[in-house]
Amino acid sequence: MSFLELLTGKKKDLKKKDEPQIASVFPGEIFETGAMELEDVIAPSAVKFSPREINLGEKIARTLFVMSYPRFLPDNWFSPVVNLDKVFDVSIFIHPIDTQAILRKFQKKVAEVQSQIHMREEKGFVRDPVLDTAYQDLEDLRDKLQQAQERLFDIGLYVTIYADTREELDKTESEVKSLLESKLIYLRPAVFQQGEGFKSSLPTATDLLGVYSKLNSSPLSSLFPFISFDLTSDRGILYGVNRHNSSLVLFDRYSLENYNSIIFAKSGSGKSYATKLEILRTLMFDTEVIVIDPEREYEYMAEAVGGRYFNISLTSEHHINPFDLPVPREDESSADVLRGNIVNLVGLFRIMLGGLTAEEDAIIDRAITETYALKDITPEADFSKVTVPLLSDFELVLGGMEGAESLAQRLSKYARGTWAGFINQPTNVQTDKKFTVFSVRDMEDELKPAAMYIITHHIWNLVRKDLRKRLLVIDEAWWMMKSEDTASFLFSVAKRGRKYYLGVATITQDVGDFLRSPYGIPIITNSSIQLLLKQSPTAIDGVQKTFNLTDEEKYLLLESDIGEGIFFAGMKHVAIKIIASYAEDQIITSDPSQLISIKKAKKEKDEIV
Repeated sequence: MSFLELLTGKKKDLKKKDEPQIASVFPGEIFETGAMELEDVIAPSAVKFSPREINLGEKIARTLFVMSYPRFLPDNWFSPVVNLDKVFDVSIFIHPIDTQAILRKFQKKVAEVQSQIHMREEKGFVRDPVLDTAYQDLEDLRDKLQQAQERLFDIGLYVTIYADTREELDKTESEVKSLLESKLIYLRPAVFQQGEGFKSSLPTATDLLGVYSKLNSSPLSSLFPFISFDLTSDRGILYGVNRHNSSLVLFDRYSLENYNSIIFAKSGSGKSYATKLEILRTLMFDTEVIVIDPEREYEYMAEAVGGRYFNISLTSEHHINPFDLPVPREDESSADVLRGNIVNLVGLFRIMLGGLTAEEDAIIDRAITETYALKDITPEADFSKVTVPLLSDFELVLGGMEGAESLAQRLSKYARGTWAGFINQPTNVQTDKKFTVFSVRDMEDELKPAAMYIITHHIWNLVRKDLRKRLLVIDEAWWMMKSEDTASFLFSVAKRGRKYYLGVATITQDVGDFLRSPYGIPIITNSSIQLLLKQSPTAIDGVQKTFNLTDEEKYLLLESDIGEGIFFAGMKHVAIKIIASYAEDQIITSDPSQLISIKKAKKEKDEIV
């Protein structure tokens, strides 16, 4: 029997090979006779039927049917089977029953049950609870059928499981049975009907097994197989509300394989609002939060929670020296720390100088090493007792090197020119609070990628120096994705952060720039939590392809309101709505009208005091 015959029960109408009629057959018919058909491609190498299973080539299949249901079916009772991490097919056949015909049968059945009850009463027997319950159920269902509140159906529920060995097949069958029998739902294998059972499980809408149980509308609705995951746990923070079932989305990012997250959303869709809300709730769990803020959105929040706010610009009093060195940890050597810092500085100068040739790259690398050596900083030095150099020291070394004249001239504007206040200063920022914000809003656009690189590098040195539970938030990360060096460094921090108990939250509205970077997709795949809020029509196709969204999820993102979207955590995802309390909203809002009202109220209060 061919695989086509197994599926349809029909035989191919082909001429026998030994018929000597080739001369009278048209060329087109000869081609069709020898052509490979779809069933030849998908068919297994062999099929063998047994009383309890079917051998499909190297796989074994077994079909089970549900033979009995309890009196009451709880909601989502089929969820454990649907979400079981096994290979199986489920077929549900629903055959409506004519209400008038079933009412006539019910009338006869009610009369029989009522008669049995009266006979027992006349004989003086003790009341039978089974008969009383059956009578009440029949009368209740008959009333609802008559009033069109319910309908009755013949339900066939078949589960075909697959495995490589019979032992594995028996184990899977036991798992499925134990999950359902704990709810008083009993399954049996289709003994001597495995062929019919297998064909009934194929996507051909053909019910050949014909094993039915009668269910009315209410318990039938509990069988609905497309059950969304809940993201509710006994620890973590509240991210929002599940839009499908109104359950709370509670999750702990530090319980996943890495602690990173990423947020994609169009401007004005609530991405900063959602991030601030997470920060506010994360701070309550003894977590240190550091933010790189390109739009000065976190200043009021830093003030409200007693954090620190640093404005990094050309004229700012806050400075970060990129030559700073962290004290090596116990599992690190001074040589490794120095080497890693030199590599990062080469990347920084590549950004600042607009790119480097291979020769210039080698010169810069050697000049950095000599600059550290001027301050007696070598792979054997104790970094806790050294004085780190400044950019002016590096310029001095570079100016004395052969072939470095052009590099020294290009660097002069950072060391002695207009931009000297930005980078050629000792570090004077103190990150001794639970919440720290570095703002680069007032930094010129040309310098923002370099500024974000320097700040991120400074934070990375702090993280490596002292092991704590931390969250690094990089808002408008597309600034860093513009340069390959800044994108590479961000990816490195995201990839290595788990070792230092660091979670990296990357936020961007420019999805195109982010995905065009060679490090865009790797950063996404290294983020265990992803939050997609309302998307623009121009970016939605790229988002759909990147996150393997269905068309329904795609349109959900296009039609979402502010603060609505899809929340991914590991292998689970739900539709989410971000909700904050009134007190939280007053701290984290980005609405200009609200901010003006808050500042006005604060000013009036200060004047009264």
